[in-house]
Amino acid sequence: MASSSGSLNIHTDDKTPGKWSVPLGEEVFRRFLSGGGGSEKAVFSEGSIFSPFLFGKYFDPSDAFPLWEFDVDVLLARLRSLGQSRVDWSQTDRAYVLKSDLPVVGKNNVQVYVDVNGKVMEISGQWKTTANGDWRSGRWWEYGYVRRLELPCDADPKNSEAFISIKDDYSFLEIKIPKIDS
Repeated sequence: MASSSGSLNIHTDDKTPGKWSVPLGEEVFRRFLSGGGGSEKAVFSEGSIFSPFLFGKYFDPSDAFPLWEFDVDVLLARLRSLGQSRVDWSQTDRAYVLKSDLPVVGKNNVQVYVDVNGKVMEISGQWKTTANGDWRSGRWWEYGYVRRLELPCDADPKNSEAFISIKDDYSFLEIKIPKIDS
């Protein structure tokens, strides 16, 4: 039983033009999953932070979602009743918190980025390499996964922290985004 844990760097220097420029439509996603292997199905499965169906209906994970504007108990009620929810978010007086089981293995597979303006945080990773440039600018779902989240106005992404724990083939991610003192 191997286990490890540690902090992840939150990158602010990712300026890839055209990144996530190819949208993942529902029919394309269904065709992709029907022919996909174990890694792809595990990453995009119901209840996963990367699932396009996480929020009750289809939503492209490469589009930013205003997660903290929704009550977790309401948005994930169906998944929780089925015991399939592997993600949780909350806020305190001091911070926004995201916790998620990750169906991916390895600390190096998970990257956390905050855009230059600090308005969007993205969690992504790659499971297969591509020969022609940046995997995120084309049919990204064939090579990796992403979830983009809009940050609240009072979030302080520059002082955010991300932690990952890995035990056997199981990963857990926690991201803490402090609130700006008003």
